[in-house]
Amino acid sequence: MSVDWEAVRREFPALANWTYLNTATFGQLPRRGTEAVAKHFQHRDELACADFLDWFDDLERLRWKIGRLIHCTADDIAFIPNASTALGILLAGLDWKQGDRILTLEHEFPNNLYAPGLLARAGVEPVECTWERFYDSVDSRTRLVAISSANYNTGFAPPLAEIAEVLRERNVLLYIDGTQSVGALAFDASRIQPDMLAVHGYKWMISPNGAGFMYVHPRLRERLRPNVLGWRSHRDWRNVDNLHHGIPELTGTAEKYEGGWVPFALLCALEAAIDLMLEIGPQAIEQRVLELAAKTRAMLREKGASVEEWRSPIVAARFENRDVSAMARELKEKRVLVAARRGQLRVSPHFYNNEQDLEMLSQVLR
Repeated sequence: MSVDWEAVRREFPALANWTYLNTATFGQLPRRGTEAVAKHFQHRDELACADFLDWFDDLERLRWKIGRLIHCTADDIAFIPNASTALGILLAGLDWKQGDRILTLEHEFPNNLYAPGLLARAGVEPVECTWERFYDSVDSRTRLVAISSANYNTGFAPPLAEIAEVLRERNVLLYIDGTQSVGALAFDASRIQPDMLAVHGYKWMISPNGAGFMYVHPRLRERLRPNVLGWRSHRDWRNVDNLHHGIPELTGTAEKYEGGWVPFALLCALEAAIDLMLEIGPQAIEQRVLELAAKTRAMLREKGASVEEWRSPIVAARFENRDVSAMARELKEKRVLVAARRGQLRVSPHFYNNEQDLEMLSQVLR
């Protein structure tokens, strides 16, 4: 069944006033997401929060929907406020040895550079390499690989399934920050099987910042201890009339990494966004996004830009002898939003964009 993309577009009120081609910075919120947040607070007023334990039942439903979206079980999903938190849980929960290495690609998102660097004082060596040198850089001391599903600067999308298989054979953990593509490109956790996937929903998942989730593979849950502990750490935390006061007995699910309260209102918006994505279909979204990205690359090349060809929702264009930061500011004055990153003009269309948006960008660039 074909998708009525113009009807989908009407779900996003900001697009009435802006030519928005900057989802790699922020995704636009659908009306249903805003309405879901308002409904949650209205419900709180109606019942004075008397049913607060039932809110966690809503979370279980959301875990199941995330599982449908990325092909995993609800037990694999924990809620996080951002991808940095997931990476912190991973790095703090492992037993590191002097000489261990954490490998990432050059020009990665700062999270994947900063956090491993802090472990240097424990004798852990952070290593950056080019994609061409990646497999050769995985050696006997490599303990963890931390990469993004799409590079925030260039748009480069590494072959995740291939990488995951190689690392499993070498007994190396794989952490993927999926924030820059999950929601635009289909992700199959059952096929890729990373040890951890972190997704902050404020970009391609068209949700508020602060709404995020992480997938934790069962093999990692067996060995990764939580470093955030709270009243929900004990397996019987729902017994609020008589909370446990001993050492917590942890569950085997990813929920054990949440510790305490979660931002319910924001997660209501995330659920509304996932409902929309499941209605459209992840494959249809991916096809639409890649079509728009391909048309964007072709248009920018016609304007004289140098653009690399990646299977990615992020398009990075380099203009010789042009200040792309100044270009982005001038475009903003015309209510056309893109971004400048490390000397490249970054254009990132999502499924709510259309060809008229690209034509507007072309006209203003002209």
